[in-house]
Amino acid sequence: MTVTIKDVARKAGVSSATVSRVLTGKPHVRNTLIDRVMKAVEELHYRPSRVARSLREQKSHIIGLIISDIMNPFFTSLVRAVEDFASQEGYTVFLCNSDENVEKEEQYISVLAGENIAGLLITPAKEQCCSCKALIEEGIPVVTFDRRIANAEVDTVMVDNVMGAYQAVNHLIAVGHERIAAVTASEDRTTGRERLEGYRKALKSSHLPLDEDLIFTGAPKKEAGRELARKIMQLPFRPTAIFCGNNLLTMGVWGYLQEAECRIPEDCALVSFDDLDWYTLTKPTITAVRQPVYELGKTAAELLFERIKGKTYPVKDILLEPKLIVRESSGRSIHH
Repeated sequence: MTVTIKDVARKAGVSSATVSRVLTGKPHVRNTLIDRVMKAVEELHYRPSRVARSLREQKSHIIGLIISDIMNPFFTSLVRAVEDFASQEGYTVFLCNSDENVEKEEQYISVLAGENIAGLLITPAKEQCCSCKALIEEGIPVVTFDRRIANAEVDTVMVDNVMGAYQAVNHLIAVGHERIAAVTASEDRTTGRERLEGYRKALKSSHLPLDEDLIFTGAPKKEAGRELARKIMQLPFRPTAIFCGNNLLTMGVWGYLQEAECRIPEDCALVSFDDLDWYTLTKPTITAVRQPVYELGKTAAELLFERIKGKTYPVKDILLEPKLIVRESSGRSIHH
């Protein structure tokens, strides 16, 4: 009876992919796994066929790219940056959209692992990403960007969310606002939590009270922005300004305020985290925190390819600086 790679995997208590990576000498496989696989190989007298070995040794020139919402314009430049860099390296990008859905994300990771990808770039839907952890254990390099994962040590590239939110809210305070609402993604995402941290920090540094009733969180979607803006407008004592935690939330808030005939900035000022081209075409134009999006994607891709090429160094956590672009919606003249 012929012993297969699946028999070795079963005996060693690992996946077939791990056995394959051990036998082909791929990097980033833990020594304990290597020992278990080699012991199973020896006990079962496994001899890989020359054809199978040559197929396994063909290095995949595909990288996976999983983004959390393809409808979010933020990802356009980011995906372009990754694709540009991967193309220079002679690699193809397999683009997946998790749509903020953990189950969908796990399915994509499973498919990508089956395609023997060289590495994965991911904006995780939630901080706990078990499938990412499994990939790392298989020796496949993973780099997260825009958001972190908490249960695995991987290279991460982020924009300084705390600083950006602090700049935005501090600006609103500087032009005279004291009652400022926050509309952000929920705190189970690093972006939502860190941007709220910046909001709270700005209030504290100006000795303004923190009113938890002015913090509104939900999915980072346009529909959620509309719904949260509706709740804000129903408050008996309305805020004079709103800080929006991402561009889709801003779209929803902006749309609702327009329909409610709420004048911006006279009745309610508005600042967005994320800067979009159309922010300069609205009336009034929208004050925003601009993220270095292309640089974010390019830096993440650079890190991933360093890992693919077998470079070993301590896990990197890179933080890029955002910039506040002051326009009309915050109640301050751009010529001020």
